[in-house]
Amino acid sequence: MFDPYNNTFIVILKDEDKNEMLPIWVGRPEASAISFALESVAAPRPMTHDLMKTILDSVDAKVISVVITELKDNTYFARVHLSYEDSEFVVDSRPSDAIALALRAGAPIFANEEVLRRQASDELEQWLENLKPEDFGKYET
Repeated sequence: MFDPYNNTFIVILKDEDKNEMLPIWVGRPEASAISFALESVAAPRPMTHDLMKTILDSVDAKVISVVITELKDNTYFARVHLSYEDSEFVVDSRPSDAIALALRAGAPIFANEEVLRRQASDELEQWLENLKPEDFGKYET
C-alpha cells in the first residue's frame, strides 16, 4: 500500500489469524517487485528477483522460508533460508528483497517474535487506525 503521510510504500505482513501486523516501509522499485509477484504480472524483461529465482531453479535449490529477523534503528533485517542438495544455507537480505523472492518461490514469510514486540507500539496502532479505506488503493505499476 501507499503511505500518503510519508509519501512512500508499505508492505504489511499479517499472520494467518490476522492478529499481528508488521508494516515494512519500502522504496518504489521494491514495491513494484512485490506487487508484480502478488499480481502474477510478468515484466517484459526479468527483474532481479526473477533472475534470482531462475538461478536457484537452475541449480535445483529451493527457498525454504524468509524470516524478518531484527529491527534495529528503525531498519528491518531478514534472512533467506535455502536448501541445496542435503544442505541448508542462510543468506542475509533486505526484507523487501526477501519478500519479493519468497513470493516468487511460494515460500512462507515469518517474523521473529522480538521484531513483532519491538514494532508493536501505540503510535503504530494509532497510525493504522487513522488510515481510510482509500489509503489502501490498488498500487499501480
